[in-house]
Amino acid sequence: MKRLVSIFGALLLASSFSTTSLAESSKQFSDVPQTKHFAEAVYDLAERNIIGGYPDGTFKPGNSITRGQAAAIIAKMTSLDTSNVKNSGFKDVSPANGYYKAIGAMVDKGIISGYGDGRFGPNDPIKRGQMASILVKAFNLPREEIYNHPFKDVGSSPSHDANILAIYALGITSGTTPNTFSPNAPITRGQAAKMLKATEEAKPPMVTLKASELNWDHVWIWQSDVENGFFKAHKVVGKEGYTEDEIQLVPLKEGTGILNLTGVPSEGSNVKNYKKYYVHIKKVNGELTLTLEETDEMVPTAVNLYDIKESIQTISLTTMDGELLSSNMPFNVDQYSIVSLTIDKPGQYIATVKLESGKEIRYGIEAKLNDAHFYYDIDVIREIPFAVYEDTPTYKGGYKLREKDAAEIAEITRDPGTNTFRVKATGKKAGGIHIDYETRLTDKSCDDTDCYSSAWKGLFVDVKQIGSIVNVYIRRDIEPDH
Repeated sequence: MKRLVSIFGALLLASSFSTTSLAESSKQFSDVPQTKHFAEAVYDLAERNIIGGYPDGTFKPGNSITRGQAAAIIAKMTSLDTSNVKNSGFKDVSPANGYYKAIGAMVDKGIISGYGDGRFGPNDPIKRGQMASILVKAFNLPREEIYNHPFKDVGSSPSHDANILAIYALGITSGTTPNTFSPNAPITRGQAAKMLKATEEAKPPMVTLKASELNWDHVWIWQSDVENGFFKAHKVVGKEGYTEDEIQLVPLKEGTGILNLTGVPSEGSNVKNYKKYYVHIKKVNGELTLTLEETDEMVPTAVNLYDIKESIQTISLTTMDGELLSSNMPFNVDQYSIVSLTIDKPGQYIATVKLESGKEIRYGIEAKLNDAHFYYDIDVIREIPFAVYEDTPTYKGGYKLREKDAAEIAEITRDPGTNTFRVKATGKKAGGIHIDYETRLTDKSCDDTDCYSSAWKGLFVDVKQIGSIVNVYIRRDIEPDH
């Protein structure tokens, strides 16, 4: 939607980009026919007295626009206060310079900067990459992160790359060719007019949360319900001395999502280092509006059940003490065959998965409150109370259990004359047990390119427990082979 910007006062520009009165701007520029791709933008901005032509009735759309001219035009378009500005300190921008106030105001806001040698270069042609950064900062455009883009030359200007991709994501401009952006190429007057008008029209409705508004010095997005597509959330890193951290929220469609922020409280502040919001989006007068509702609530949380290789008939859910909550829980199976269901209250549960074959698999689930997050902390274990492990058959040496409380965790036996270990959880407690061999063992294997060796000093038994559900896992206790 087009965003109209109120323009006040006259803008002093160099003769190469002179202003034109409203009456004059309604005339046609002799070198800007309506068929030109930038014609609509040129005439719109001229009508609004933002840009102008030359006394001979031309616009000279192919001429370069300078850094000073760009600063003056954008300062006017964004209604930047230039009435009382500080000296920007650039040795080539004196108070007598026609762009002094605009440059000073934009520098003070952290929108533009100069060269490393103390110059600003007001008469230098502005480059495409520089223009991208000025537009993003001056209009506070959403900082969309784009990874899949066609530009082979984006990456050559680190200070502008992210901003180039931000305006590309909004459709403000494309490349100079299908696969190049040309960040170091100068901008022409015609291109500048089109980019400026496109920026006004492309900026979406947006809500911005500044770190200081939350009594924080810094802010980050911890969780954002972006998968439902209700809104986008972007982090903007502040520039010390000029701007602060902020979060940009862009509504996409009607609905309610969640946003979880974490931050560093300001010195002396006793606020929490997290905030949770419901993000409500609805249309008002045909436009999407976004409002935030702070909350301490938790939301239903997905629980993933792994290692299910067969088709499922049903999944039932009970509390750990046997209360049936559902005999037919809704569940999903993703492309990786991971089965998931949803838990909406804290506690310990048993999920019983009945397979098409008639076999049942049980899982222990624990959902714990986490006040700082929207989602419960979830632990899941598959019920495997007994496990067998057969190690290298040639090993006939002895072994010992390292942990003193091993007998409370599991019963461990070894088949006579073999290296087959059987482990059964006691159900009394969870924990780890090291089965130490008398002799360190090694193994070596080779493929077409290299040989690999490993060494182990025994086995490690890991017993996990959620309520009455236990899981036993055995592996080699691997150590570096020196």
